[in-house]
Amino acid sequence: MANKDAILVYGAGVSGLGAAEVLAKAGNKVILYNDEEKEIDQELYELLEANEGMFCYGDVPNLLATVKTFVISPGISIRSPLAEKAKAEGIEVISEVELAFRNYHGHIAAITGTNGKTTTTTLIGKMFEALPVKTAVGGNIGLALSKEVEGLNEESFLAAELSSYQLEGVKNFKADIAVVLNLTPDHLERHHTMEEYGVIKKRILNNQTKSDYTILNYDDKTIRSWGEAVTGTLCYFSRVEELYEGVYLQDGTFYIKWQGDKFEVCHKDELKIFGSHNEENVLAAIACGFFAGVSIEDMKRALVNFTGVEHRLEYVTSIDDVPYYNDSKATNPESTIKALESFPDGHIVLIAGGRDKGTDLTEMMNLVKKNVDLLILIGEAKERFEAAAKEAGVENIVIVKTFSQAIARAKVSAMYPQVVLLSPACASFDMFKDFPARGKAFKEMVLALAES
Repeated sequence: MANKDAILVYGAGVSGLGAAEVLAKAGNKVILYNDEEKEIDQELYELLEANEGMFCYGDVPNLLATVKTFVISPGISIRSPLAEKAKAEGIEVISEVELAFRNYHGHIAAITGTNGKTTTTTLIGKMFEALPVKTAVGGNIGLALSKEVEGLNEESFLAAELSSYQLEGVKNFKADIAVVLNLTPDHLERHHTMEEYGVIKKRILNNQTKSDYTILNYDDKTIRSWGEAVTGTLCYFSRVEELYEGVYLQDGTFYIKWQGDKFEVCHKDELKIFGSHNEENVLAAIACGFFAGVSIEDMKRALVNFTGVEHRLEYVTSIDDVPYYNDSKATNPESTIKALESFPDGHIVLIAGGRDKGTDLTEMMNLVKKNVDLLILIGEAKERFEAAAKEAGVENIVIVKTFSQAIARAKVSAMYPQVVLLSPACASFDMFKDFPARGKAFKEMVLALAES
């Protein structure tokens, strides 16, 4: 019988490469496997070989013969044939996030939700910088979580953005502070039903005790209902109701009310980010910072200096007094709805479309009819989006073949007081590698138009 001493890392993306490097540095025999051929860094290749490991791809005979643990990258389903085969052979299958957790003994603030994760996690990371300990931000943002925890200690605080893909394979994972922002349809091509999607998201609350904190969105009825069964100390946040206890927005001011004390943090007009969705993100970040021990003064300083994250309602420039906004991170209709609601006066020229996720478009198109002057559609989803828009009564619709044509058409059509908004409500994979590449292309094209 083969000696089961190897750790298989499946997937040679950011998470897989990070996990393989960390494991090999610790002296483990690591098999880094990818479905397709891929060029990896020579230094990592040599590090793997130094510990009798290797990088391989494609059809590899007896791949699992020496494997004791199987670490799966977030881009690969826990139900993939190779992962199912490993489980059938009694091999433990875990996510890269679970691996990072097992290698880290400090504090974790974990953030999930369909929308707003990156903004909230980044903002929490800014707040954590005021703590007198080492801090880091990682997960679905930046480097692999396995890499981010390197150099941290038991006093450290880590802000971890966790997607449903990353939560599929957690087991022992436990967050000192768990934040759930919202739950709307997304990634159903992988999770199939909203019920299953919710079950996976809820894993961020696993293993919490009363000494841990659970922060939930009171305004999202589904997330609010999760509070009935949490095992951590529960704190709600709300932008529409004054809470008896929790974090809330009242008359434009953010408040904390906890165990008989009430604190005023700041007013929303002091912020550089805007929109109801960002108000929710700020409330969640305040709650997280509060329980992590960040002072009110340091939280306010982080809030008023925060300019947002790239590709999320990011101001690019103005051309002929028309502002252009890059919201490439809006990869589902709910996210685009939040972007449209951020311009309550309407007069939007909206560029939407891409790789279709098959999500319901009814609510989004009803808002498009109300707030959008011109809808420009691109990508594989354009025909379905057009049909849904017409059904909602949207009249001004233009379909173009290329991304550059969409931007050129927006420039020709848009006039003050309109705004041009890229908020696709779709994945980017029909035209781009990922949503950052799409957003970068948008910014480059817009800036080129501004110069000309």
